[in-house]
Amino acid sequence: MVLFLILLIAGIALVAIGAAVDGMPCLMSIGVLLLIVDLLYLAARSIWRSTRRPAR
Repeated sequence: MVLFLILLIAGIALVAIGAAVDGMPCLMSIGVLLLIVDLLYLAARSIWRSTRRPAR
């Protein structure tokens, strides 16, 4: 969960810096990609947890 929070904060910071500073759209695109990776990590983690439950 710590990795999720670090990726989320870093992605939001990069998007904010990329939007605020002129000529830095690459930072904004990296931030968006980082947020997408963060969401994929969260989805994979939830799928991995749901498949580990024992059958009843």
